[in-house]
Amino acid sequence: MFKSAVAGLSRITNTLAIATNALGTLVVLALVVILNVDVISRGVFSAPLKGTYEMVQFSVVLIVFLQLADVVRVDRLTRSDGFLNVVHARRPLVAANLRRIINAISAIFMGLIAYITFPEFLHMWSTQDYFGVPGLFTLPWWPVKLVISMGTTLSCLIFVLKVIAGKDRSELVRTPEHDES
Repeated sequence: MFKSAVAGLSRITNTLAIATNALGTLVVLALVVILNVDVISRGVFSAPLKGTYEMVQFSVVLIVFLQLADVVRVDRLTRSDGFLNVVHARRPLVAANLRRIINAISAIFMGLIAYITFPEFLHMWSTQDYFGVPGLFTLPWWPVKLVISMGTTLSCLIFVLKVIAGKDRSELVRTPEHDES
């Protein structure tokens, strides 16, 4: 029963991670459109698009935290695995346990970030704080805090599931010239 519950939760988190990654990709596309419109309006009309700087700042944070959970899911989060790969060749069980420890520590850090940012989201929601230049262009802060909180919560959950499942041996990426034939 526990295994099926973990498998079901894993399917849900994987689906959510893929969906948030797709949403992050749409934000990238929107950012491309905004930047192109700004460049064209500056060049053709000598009138920059108001709020481009603020939208870029806003978008970059959204992109990172919308795509974070999927990066964790597919084991592409930047880290040095050189030591673990050497250990794995000689002592696979030790390497697997070290990976579990690293994933547990990562889950703790993601959980702490979520724990800290969720009250900030609630505060920003209630006060309607904004960033930008008043009278020119402003955006509310709460969507950024919500995405940070939700992205790190989902990442934390994925790390916890990796610790429980114990399956986190990503294969080494090899280029064709390194294949032994």
